[in-house]
Formats: sequence, structure tokens, C-alpha cells
Amino acid sequence: MSNIIPPKAKKRPKTLETHGHVRQDPYYWLNQRENQEVLDHLWAEKEYYEKMTAHTLQFQEQLFREMKGRIKQDDETVPYKQNGYWYVVKYRAGQEYPIYFRHKDQLSAPEELLFDGNVMAKGHDYFNLGGIAVSPDNALAAFGVDTVSRRQYTLRIKDLVTGSIFPETIKNTSGGAVWANDSKTLFYTKNDTHTLRAHKIYKHVLGTSPKEDEMVYHETDEAFSTFVYKSKSKKYIIIGSVSTLTSEYRILPANDPNGAFQIFSKRQRGLEYDIAHYNDHFYILTNKDGATNFKLMRAGEGNTGADHWEEFIPHRDSVRLEDVDIFKEYYVLSERENGLSRLRIVPWDGSEAYDLPFESETYTAYVGTNPDFDTPILRYVYNSLTTPSSVMDFNMATRQKEVKKEQAVLGGSFKKENYREERIWAPAADGTLIPMSVVRHKDTVPSSGTPLLLYGYGAYGHTIDPHFSSVRLSLMDRGFIYAIAHVRGGEYLGRSWYEQGKLMHKQNTFSDFVDCSRFLISNAYTSPDHLYAMGGSAGGLLVGAVMNMAPDLFKGIVAAVPFVDVLTTMLDDTIPLTTGEYDEWGNPAQKEAYEYMESYSPYDNVKAGSYPHLLVTTGLHDSQVQYFEPAKWVAKLRELKTDNNSLLMDINMDAGHGGASGRFEALREKAKEYAFLLDLEGKIR
Repeated sequence: MSNIIPPKAKKRPKTLETHGHVRQDPYYWLNQRENQEVLDHLWAEKEYYEKMTAHTLQFQEQLFREMKGRIKQDDETVPYKQNGYWYVVKYRAGQEYPIYFRHKDQLSAPEELLFDGNVMAKGHDYFNLGGIAVSPDNALAAFGVDTVSRRQYTLRIKDLVTGSIFPETIKNTSGGAVWANDSKTLFYTKNDTHTLRAHKIYKHVLGTSPKEDEMVYHETDEAFSTFVYKSKSKKYIIIGSVSTLTSEYRILPANDPNGAFQIFSKRQRGLEYDIAHYNDHFYILTNKDGATNFKLMRAGEGNTGADHWEEFIPHRDSVRLEDVDIFKEYYVLSERENGLSRLRIVPWDGSEAYDLPFESETYTAYVGTNPDFDTPILRYVYNSLTTPSSVMDFNMATRQKEVKKEQAVLGGSFKKENYREERIWAPAADGTLIPMSVVRHKDTVPSSGTPLLLYGYGAYGHTIDPHFSSVRLSLMDRGFIYAIAHVRGGEYLGRSWYEQGKLMHKQNTFSDFVDCSRFLISNAYTSPDHLYAMGGSAGGLLVGAVMNMAPDLFKGIVAAVPFVDVLTTMLDDTIPLTTGEYDEWGNPAQKEAYEYMESYSPYDNVKAGSYPHLLVTTGLHDSQVQYFEPAKWVAKLRELKTDNNSLLMDINMDAGHGGASGRFEALREKAKEYAFLLDLEGKIR
């Protein structure tokens, strides 16, 4: 393959100056999406990738069939009941998209077809059906369709009795909609056509032209996005408006769609809150008054301002209160302590509260779909690195649980007892202990010759919980150890864990990952000749920064839709998501923030030298991390790197941030990533 010449992007002078600091960006021109020369370069990169991986095609197909073979093709979700109907989603053998059904009153009642994604997807390279909302009278359903993968949904309305589609076509929405209780008034969110920021809430009345729709709220602060939903009690329509650090809500009785929304509590910078309604009170999950790990407060319907909030569950330094789910007789707290999630059941009548018991240190448990308010049944989901996902129904009165569904792992070779899971702690340079969740096949013995894939994310307070993956078996059954580094920037160890990995502390995220890598090497789990890193989106930033910091630690890296051109992107407030990200990364219009970002931005810190083997993936229509970030990064790496290691970019010319839309087509992308890793280990036979 040495005679295959990689594409070389043309260099065109572009000087960028901020705060007196000058950067030269000769690949800036690659951001011209409609420029044929840009498209030609992207196609050339794709062709180069295909030529360089041609020898793995048969193996990719083997991996794909292996992964697909573990999935139950004729499958369905556990039915849930809402407003007198049981809803279920089914998959048919060989089909890519879900089919939506419902049954009236009883599951034994005749099956009513709502939507068939396979029929709707015909003629589209990408298809996503989102935001299905059934009207209170059960006769209509609003739904959103995206056929481009830029999160720009067209909203339509279907008559569930006749099957006909109403003529109303509402474009450029966020996909979801909320019905007022009259079953004819619909509230929905519009996106800014350029930045894609959700910024306006409109009201649509059935049978009228969308041109007549009334705008009921406009979020003018570019750091905020807005959305609309209905309380579980069905009493209120709620408009939310949030930024990274601040929340604000507006409420309207769902019986009064023509009324005016009232502010729940005015925004105060740094005050975050979420609201839930029960009887004549609102329950507020908030960080008010320095509650770093959040607490629960409540307020009467008539006095919802923050000055009237009363403490209901106090703040705890060691427990992160993540969510509350309200039922008629109970409320359920989703909490996290020492990295482990737990569900706490609390009766409203004041009787004894209790926790659901979970074992191991590498599990994930979370509240599932519970739209029914008047029920003692809590539906939750449990899995671990070695345990397939189970949907459970737990009777909060009798404390009896029922397994409603266990994830099937077909193929006959999977046995839970063949895998080992553990949690280990790596010391960071500042003495902080960084947890890692690790899983391997029992026959894989950690050693300097053992391949290990280390995954990381570390942003937005998003926690990568240890979860089961049947796809991952294709790596572990071939001798790989898989590990998740729970680095700072997520919330694995509480809100302070997030605060220590954002803004002017962002470097902790990267150094934590490096320290985890060094710990794995020094403790003979693997060695630099067999250690691999993977991250996507903000996790792509992580592995990109780490690759500059410590390239000698890794043999190969997979960077999926990576956010790597941090400075240029954050300086351009016309790019989708940028203005809402200032509280996460900083605003480079401020000199201190600019200089700090410049110190770690992967694109800006590429220099001459050796780098690990690298696979970069992206999508032409990505609205979250624009395709030109990884394209520029790859071009600069090609120019400056001095090694002969592979540098590949696989661009999906039909998809966006989430990749392919079909359930099986997405496996082909995972097969490509695994083939890249296994090829480097000489394990493709």
C-alpha cells in the first residue's frame, strides 16, 4: 500500500488574529461546504480510506455479520401504558427502522399501526423519525422527520383514525411538539436557520396555515436554547430555556392554550433548576445557594419564584441528586454516590424510604419509561459491563420486581460468566484518583502484550456509565481489554468532578486520560505498543489533545466526529452550538480564555513529529461538529507528521453527527473502527 498516495489539501494563506495573537490557517478554505473543490477533496479522502482499508473489507463484513448476528432481528420493546393505550415499538427481520404500534385498553386488543419507519425512509439515504406526540384524545399524532441529519425536522400531523396526513407542513423545527388538552392546539420549537439554535416557541392550531402560527416565546440570548414539554401531571405546558449554567422556565395551564405563559422563576446566572408538578406544588431540582450536588425544593403553584422555594431534600456533599420521578403514591430519586448510581423509593405518606439493591461496581441503573402517574409500578433498566440490559418492573408497594425483558445476545457463544469486570483507580498528577471501569474475557490475561482500548469523553457533565455492549464482544473475544476512563469533565463523582474539568480547568480532562493510560501501562494491563484510545465529539477533542500531549503512549487512536478546531470554532458565533458553549469551554473573545484554549486545541497544537496510527470519522452534514474540523486536522497532520503510520479519514457523505441512521447500517461503521484496531494488532484473520 506504500504506492497509494494520500490526498494533499491545497494550502491557501489565511491569517487569523485575535488579541494580537496571529495564527496561520492554510486549510481554512475547507469550510466552504458548497465548493466543488472542497467536495472533491473530501471524496479523495474517502477514496484513499477505501484503498488503504481494502485488505480489511472481507474482515469488516465478517465483523458486521458477527455483530448483526447477536441482535434479535424480530424484536420489540416492552409495552408501556399511556392514556388508555399500550404502546410498543417493533423491529422486523432485515429491516433497518422501527415500526410503531398501539393497543387500546389491553395488549390483547387489535394492533393499530401508527408509523412504519421502513416505508417512510424509502428514497432517503438518511432518515430519522422523532418526537412522536399523541394528542390527549388519542386521535392525532404530531411527528418530526429529518432526512438530512442536521437536526432540522419537518413537523407533520397524522390522523390516527383514518391514517391520513394533514396538509400542515412546519419546517425547520426541533422535531418534538406538545399538545394542549384541547387536542387541537400544538406547541413546537423552531430553530434558527443558520446556527440551528432552538430559539422560538410557536403555537399551531389544527386546520390553520403554519404561516398563521403565533410565536409565544423568543429566546434572544444566543447562549440559551429553548424547548417545550408537558408536565407528567398533564396540568401544565412548560417552556424551558437553558444554557450551560443557567435555567429559566415558563408555565401555562394546559387547559388554557390561548393564555399567556408566566415565568416560573427569573433566570439568575449560575442558578440551575428543573421542575416537576404534583398536586398543588412544584418540585424543583436545583443548585440554589451553592448546592453543588443539587437538592430538591418545592413551591406552591401561586408562588413559584425562587424566593418562595422551600427545602424538601437538602444538599449532600457526597451524593449527587440527578433526577426525581413523581408518581401518585411515591417519588423516585436518581442519585449517584462514589460513582455508583442508585434509585431511592420514597412514599409520599412519610413511611420508610428505601434503595433498590444493586451489586458490583460496573453497573448502570436508570429510570425507564414511566408516563403513567397513577401506578405503583416503577420501570427501570439495569445492565453492567458483563450483564445484558434488562427492563424491570418494580412494585413500589410490595417491593417485588419482574423482569419484563432481557436483552437477547444471539449466536450461542455469549455467556456472562466468561467475562470479568472491575473498577480500578489511577492517581493523577495532582493526587486525585481517577476511576476506570474495565472488562475483558476471562481468558485474556493482562500483560504488556495485551491490546487495550481506552475510551473517554469528559465534557458537559455527561457521565459515560459502564454499560453492556454486544458489539464490544467482537473486540473482547479477540483478546482486547476494554476500559472507560471516568475523567474529570463528566459527573461520575458528582458535580465537582464536572467543575474540575471545564473552562480554565479543562486540561484536567486530558491529563487524567494520560495518567489513566500510564497507570494501565505501569500496572501491566498493556503497553504503548498495544494501547489504543477512542473518543467521539468532545471525546474526539480529548483524544486529539492527548495525541499531542503524549503520542508515544498509544499505538492507535480512533477519533469519531472530533471537535478539534476549538479556537476557530468558538470564535465563530455563526456556527451551530457555538454561543451556547461559552460556559463549557470559555469565550475566546476574552484573552485569558483564548490563551487557555490555544494551549490545548488539537488543530492548533499539531507539530512536526511522530503520531500514532489514526482513524478519523465524520459526516458531511454534521451540525454539531462541522465536517471541516476533522478535514482540516487531517490535512495539517498529513503536512507535519514525520512517521509512516496510517492516517485515515472516513467521511460519510450522507450523514451527520450520529452517523448512519439504520440500526444495522450503523454496525458497518463500528465494524470499520474495530477492523482498524484489529488490523493494527494483526488479528484480522
